[in-house]
Amino acid sequence: MAYKKEWFEDERFWEEYAPIMFDQQHWAEVPLVAEGVTRLAQLNLYDPPQGETDNAAAGPWALDLCCGFGRITLELARRGFAATGVDITQSYLQTAREDAAYENLDIEFIHGDVRSFTRPQFFDVVTNLYISFGYFENPDDDRLMVRNAYDSLKPGGAFIIETLGKELAVRDFVEREWFTRAGLTVLTEYAPVDSWAGLKNRWILIKEGAWIERTFTQRLYAASELRRLLLDTGFASVEIYGDWNDGVYDNRAQMLIAVGRKSPS
Repeated sequence: MAYKKEWFEDERFWEEYAPIMFDQQHWAEVPLVAEGVTRLAQLNLYDPPQGETDNAAAGPWALDLCCGFGRITLELARRGFAATGVDITQSYLQTAREDAAYENLDIEFIHGDVRSFTRPQFFDVVTNLYISFGYFENPDDDRLMVRNAYDSLKPGGAFIIETLGKELAVRDFVEREWFTRAGLTVLTEYAPVDSWAGLKNRWILIKEGAWIERTFTQRLYAASELRRLLLDTGFASVEIYGDWNDGVYDNRAQMLIAVGRKSPS
């Protein structure tokens, strides 16, 4: 199916803003996130065969949707998972492939749209991390992405979403802020839209005297709304957490993590 071209399909945006979005802090947290994914997917009890060196044969299958540079995909492969990453940005995937080759990791990276990618009953865990959910113009596409994840899971598998909860967006809302990162100066402006159904983002990047501006809107989900979306899709149960240490999703939560579990039968 052909989809209307949307802002996130512009590779130049991701190349220009990569140093800001994927800074050192986000790389440093990779082990914590991978450990959380493994535990929440209930795959931490998996014991790889002794002497097994082929990660594709040794571990459970993981699908990382909107994988970007393969930040988490690579780490899961290091931990013995057979990993597949899907992303729409070719340059990010090329970097991920080069990193995988350098580490001799057998990872499948696929250039594709998560609204159309599915591999029925194949994966033990599917992830969509780092606030990459809710950017489609049509909300039905969010449901389609969730449905594809559901269909791609084996019975008993888990779909893990990490995103910005609506409650946290309201709690931490600021209209604008300046900051410097990776040697760049950035101005961000935010505005709620449609009674907090979404959050409009305006990012201005000042780089070597040049002024680069991008505007996009993220659809926001409250924890109860995201749970309902997953249950309506077919997941047997949904758990909600506020951090990667299984923290409660309350007024002190750092993020919204939803874990949808597919029925074992």
